Amino acid sequence: MKILFGQKFRFTVGCAGLLLATLASSYLYTQSKTKQLAQQNQSFTQRENFTALQSETSLTSTFQNPFTNQQISDEIIGTQNAFLSRQDLISTSAPYPVVDEFKKYKFSINGSQVFSPVKLPISKVNFNQADLLSVLANTRKYFQDYTTEDPDILRTGILATQGVTVPDVLKTLDFMIAILKEDIANNRTTRLQDPKFINTNFRVIKWSAYNPNNKQQKQLRITKYAVFTHSGSRKKTSTFNTPIYSLKENSNNDKFYTRYTKQDVLSGIYEPGGREFGKVTTLAYLTRNGLEEAIMEGTILINFTDGYQAFFNVDRNNGMSYIRGLKATAQKRYWYFREVDAIKGYGYKIDAKISIKPGVTFAGDVLNIGLGKVIVIEHTQGGRKHLQMGVIADTGGAFLPNLYQLDFLAGIFKNKKDFGQHITQLPDYATAYFLVKK
Repeated sequence: MKILFGQKFRFTVGCAGLLLATLASSYLYTQSKTKQLAQQNQSFTQRENFTALQSETSLTSTFQNPFTNQQISDEIIGTQNAFLSRQDLISTSAPYPVVDEFKKYKFSINGSQVFSPVKLPISKVNFNQADLLSVLANTRKYFQDYTTEDPDILRTGILATQGVTVPDVLKTLDFMIAILKEDIANNRTTRLQDPKFINTNFRVIKWSAYNPNNKQQKQLRITKYAVFTHSGSRKKTSTFNTPIYSLKENSNNDKFYTRYTKQDVLSGIYEPGGREFGKVTTLAYLTRNGLEEAIMEGTILINFTDGYQAFFNVDRNNGMSYIRGLKATAQKRYWYFREVDAIKGYGYKIDAKISIKPGVTFAGDVLNIGLGKVIVIEHTQGGRKHLQMGVIADTGGAFLPNLYQLDFLAGIFKNKKDFGQHITQLPDYATAYFLVKK
């Protein structure tokens, strides 16, 4: 029995030793891999040449023009998600590199600093059904038609830290379009105004403002923009003495216009006798105030003295940066215009811009937040909660980069007074939520 016991003892000790050796080896291997991954992640997030950003662009650019008939193929989504899965895993754990309008790195931020999963408050969501459907459909069509020409819209942006991909955005747009079409056809209040329906069918992600210059700001600042009607003339007069111009087609080859500031243009270089006379087309003459409002808002509705009426939208600028805090008349950036058939929002060129509607459109940071994101803003008025839904379908120089502000398209107004009276009903700050189809 002693011999048998000794054999069992030696056998047990041997097994224990083998087990300890195996555990030790596994621990050392795990520690080594963890350290290696940590070093890789640290290297990834600290690269000054923004390899992460370039990787995002190159990965997403592989999926150019994959959408037809406004339907997302399961096969395409599966393929894209497979390619993006590695990127998303990195994105959800690594800080997001925020960029400016020239895609130059500005700072990094963790998604947890600005996003959190929540439920939408139980209060009716306000919007005009037909107008929202129009903007959703026009934005969706932009993705369908221009992914090749405009790869910026395939950037996942900071919402990648929450696992939100471009197919998620498109799925959200498609679902909302289908629901609105069905509800409008049946002449009923759309289910998208019901917070219970939204909470059941959508992920709701709260967006807390991140303002590097005001770390105390938590709610989003909600500025407002509009289209103003202005009188104008085909010819220069003592009243209408400030021109708006359109670039000719060959201007893409000879970018002469990038040499001139707003002040240069208004000094008369394109007028008869000016050194660049004949190189642009004169669209109209406005007051100076009319020009500044047209540039600031992006679109203007001109009532000509001959009875003609038309929208004009910004087309291309002179490549000079907009400087925050500098008064409008001192800005060097100058915009050239084109006549359009509706109020226009985001687009890589004038002929591709998204037609938008007041009351359901937000301008925001398209590069870092993303085109086509559906947002609900919440504010309290008269002791009651108000929820308003809209789509990021526009942008502007003030939003690149900007993780703390949205600009709400309020409407078409005759003057600043009418505009001012209208926006007193709208909030200056609001809690914001992204909706993403589950």
